[in-house]
Amino acid sequence: MGFFDKLTGTKHPEAGLAPCPAQELRAALLGLNRPDVPYVISDGSAQGADLVAEWRIDEPAWQTFFIGSQLTHAIRIRMRLAEDVPEVRAVEESWEVTRVGNPPRLQTSAEYGRGGGRTVSRRYTFQRGESGRLEATESFSFDSAQLTAPLRDTALKSGWTWRGVIFGKL
Repeated sequence: MGFFDKLTGTKHPEAGLAPCPAQELRAALLGLNRPDVPYVISDGSAQGADLVAEWRIDEPAWQTFFIGSQLTHAIRIRMRLAEDVPEVRAVEESWEVTRVGNPPRLQTSAEYGRGGGRTVSRRYTFQRGESGRLEATESFSFDSAQLTAPLRDTALKSGWTWRGVIFGKL
């Protein structure tokens, strides 16, 4: 793995793993959609991509989760399936968001970022343990890798390279 691969988050599949057809990979990526995951993967043709994955921050069923996470950035990953190479070219985009009003609603700022990044949020509660000592127990955890990792791992298991794109076109 070269310097630019590390910089962009590019990963290659295991040597000798034959890539599956693009339609099969597309179906596998769309198959990651489930009601119990905090993201949704959909057709990305309206956004200049083959597929788009993004947080469900606007969905009422997930608002409590994202309010609890104190999420400060909305993330969207646009993916292009380049069958001739074969690689998934992925652009990670993020916007700063804040919650305003009661009931809270999202407000986006003018801040925009492109390229890999990771947001981790954890909340702990402190209480006395059986020994009488003060102990910290993790009561909430959120990691933006919950969006990137399943997409990347599915591409790699399908024999495709996951190529992060920072500059240029998708």
